[in-house]
Amino acid sequence: MTPAVLEPPAALLASEAHLEAFGQDPWWITTIKALAIFVFLMVCVLMMIMADRKVMGRMQQRHGPNRMGPFGLLQSLFDGIKLSLKEDLIPRGVDRFVYIAAPMIAAVPAFIAFSVIPIGPEVNLFGVVTPLQLTDLPIAALVVLATAALGVYGFVLGGWASQSPYALLGGLRASAQVISYEIAMGLSFVAVFIMSGTLTTSGIVDAQRGLWFAVLLAPSFLIYLVTMVGETNRLPFDLAEGEGEIVGGFMTEYGSMKFTMFFLAEYVNMCTVAAVSVTLFLGGWLAPPGVALLLPGANEGWWPALWWLLKFVCVMFLFIWARGSLPRVRYDQLMKLGWKVLIPVQLVWITAVAVVRMLVLEDASPVVVTAVVAAFTAATVAAFWAWLRHARRERAEAAAERAHNARRAHEDAAFGGFPVPPSTAAHYGSSVLAEPPRTATAAAGSNKKGEEVNGA
Repeated sequence: MTPAVLEPPAALLASEAHLEAFGQDPWWITTIKALAIFVFLMVCVLMMIMADRKVMGRMQQRHGPNRMGPFGLLQSLFDGIKLSLKEDLIPRGVDRFVYIAAPMIAAVPAFIAFSVIPIGPEVNLFGVVTPLQLTDLPIAALVVLATAALGVYGFVLGGWASQSPYALLGGLRASAQVISYEIAMGLSFVAVFIMSGTLTTSGIVDAQRGLWFAVLLAPSFLIYLVTMVGETNRLPFDLAEGEGEIVGGFMTEYGSMKFTMFFLAEYVNMCTVAAVSVTLFLGGWLAPPGVALLLPGANEGWWPALWWLLKFVCVMFLFIWARGSLPRVRYDQLMKLGWKVLIPVQLVWITAVAVVRMLVLEDASPVVVTAVVAAFTAATVAAFWAWLRHARRERAEAAAERAHNARRAHEDAAFGGFPVPPSTAAHYGSSVLAEPPRTATAAAGSNKKGEEVNGA
């Protein structure tokens, strides 16, 4: 007889029930779905690059691409063709195998992560009833984190194999950035796992039929939006390829199709993290609130694919809006935000969610649950107020120090240790002619050719 402690709980059995529809498809249905995912991502990359340039053009009061094709819609396609026809150069002294493999290592995991994204319920596809999802796993949500962790190896290896200081710095920045923001991203997943009771993506979508987790777990959703921008190296967090400091980052020594693969990896990663946000926080393929009442059958057939696509496009627009509106941050600000703000906030929030969820499952009194929520809220407000006071005090001290340094520099030209020539000596020697007089009167009386600069 099986001991009671080893029996699977009801939540685990419920989560496993979502996996019964998978693994039963014929091989040709699986091939069609895999090919559809690949084509969808490639089209999304082309359209996203186009939307990136067109929308930012409108935000900056200029026209975007408008020559190639109707309304310039084929510009991204021709850019890809141009890149593929460029000469492929490999710098001397690089590790050729790693140098060539790095772009592929960066691009492939992003495609794999999309295989567990549910786009709709079960539909009739060529006479076969199959879910609009390639596959699902008991730990499908962790597959997304695993593939995101593998993708950073492409950036690091590409920077290291290039044998360039700028590329190496970009690779190191990318690794530190992705690691720090991936921790905060994983912590935002934990709250979803606690509330849904499952790690299957189809089960997480089904758990949001009453209320989307973007509302119920708003702090996790907002932090995820920040971390997904940092995870994909997009503005304002594109420090791994900052043109002002490290030329082009880990992609500095790449061209032609290898550069295209890195570019493809960035945009496919954007599509993946946007699809994950729709799945975990925005109800997946479920119809928006109120639509199911107005449109019977909104969550059946092929309609859910439309709702999923609309949510997906809205999240993708956030990438463009952030890139066109926010300036690039400094690297120390990037690390400070990830380690000192996002991760501590997530830890406190997860603790609160776990405590409240445990009380609800244990049928605790509503008074006790309300008291716990009030206590966490009061502690959060107090911590936020203390942080504001500390930040305000730091700004005041920094402003006072700047004012003191400016006053000292005005009084003493040598303040700060900067080598300044004495004001009474000739600055450059007798080989340099004196500067011309600044007034007509001075020019008439003292403009002598060959006069030395005396600093007076």
